[in-house]
Amino acid sequence: MKKLLVLFISIATACAQEDSVEFLASDPEVEKMVTQEVTRKIDSVTYNIPWLDSFSVHNTLFNRIKPPSGYFRKNDLAGNFAHWLRRLPLKEGNPDVQLYNGDLKGYQNGHAYVINIDVGVRDLQQCADATMRLRAEYLFGNNKQDSIHFNYTNGANVQFSKWKSGLYPIPKSGEVDWVNSTKNNKSYASFKRYMIQIFNYAGTLSLSRELESVAIESVQPGDIFCHGGSPGHAVMVLDVVENDLGNKMFLLAQSYMPAQEIHVLKNPLNEGISPWYNLSEIGEVINTPEWNFYRGELMRWN
Repeated sequence: MKKLLVLFISIATACAQEDSVEFLASDPEVEKMVTQEVTRKIDSVTYNIPWLDSFSVHNTLFNRIKPPSGYFRKNDLAGNFAHWLRRLPLKEGNPDVQLYNGDLKGYQNGHAYVINIDVGVRDLQQCADATMRLRAEYLFGNNKQDSIHFNYTNGANVQFSKWKSGLYPIPKSGEVDWVNSTKNNKSYASFKRYMIQIFNYAGTLSLSRELESVAIESVQPGDIFCHGGSPGHAVMVLDVVENDLGNKMFLLAQSYMPAQEIHVLKNPLNEGISPWYNLSEIGEVINTPEWNFYRGELMRWN
C-alpha cells in the first residue's frame, strides 16, 4: 500500500505540470492526499488565489470546460493572463447565482458555471467591476502590482502603486488629490479596499474610454465586450480556442446588477456548443443571455 501511495502522488505531481489530472479510483484518503499535493504544487508554481484557502484542480475552468472537438487552446503560457483566466476556480456543479446580500438572482437560466470568487457584501461588484476585479487579481497575484491602475469616471487614473505607498485618492474635477493614509499598504486586505474604491468611482463608461478597441477576429482571453453608458454592460472573454483552419470559439463571463457572483454565460443561440460562442456564427450582434453587444464593441487592456 505504501508503494501504491507513492505512485499516485508521483503521477499527480507530474500531471500538475501539464495542468491535467486524472485521479485513479483509490482509497478516499489517498485521493485526498493527491488533491492536496496537486493544489499545493499549483498554488506554489502557477497560482496565487488569495481569496480562497484551497481549491481542487478538477474544478478549474481548464479542466471543467473542454474545447469542442477539433479545437485547442493556444498561447497557454504560465504567467500570462490567458493562462491565469483558464485556471480560475469554479464552484462545484452548476449552482444558482447569488447576489451580494445572499439572495438568489432572479434570472437563473443564463449561466453554465459559477466562478468561485467572492462578490463582497455591498452592491458594488457589478459588470464592469467584475472585469476589473479579475484583471487586478491576476496582476496582484503575479507580482505585477505596479501595473494595477484604473480610471475613475471623471478621467483620473488611480494607481495601486500610490495606494500601497500610503496614499489615498480624493476625487475632484477631472483628477484626484492624493492624501496620506496610515491604512493603505501593499497587503491583500488593502488591495481589496482599493478595489472597492475603484468600484465606487468607475463603471462601463470609464472602462470603455480606458480600453483599446480591437477587431473581433483577434479575440483573446482577457478581452472585454463593453458598451459604455447608463445603462451599459461589460462581459469578459475568459477563454479562446481555435481549430486547424483558424476558426475560433470563446467563453464569456459576467457579473450584473445587482452585484452578483461572476458566472460563465450560456450561448443562447447554439445549445450544441454552449457555453462556447463560435466566431464564424456571429454577425453584427453578439447575443448573450442578458445583453446584446455589437462586434465592434470588443476591447482590450492596453
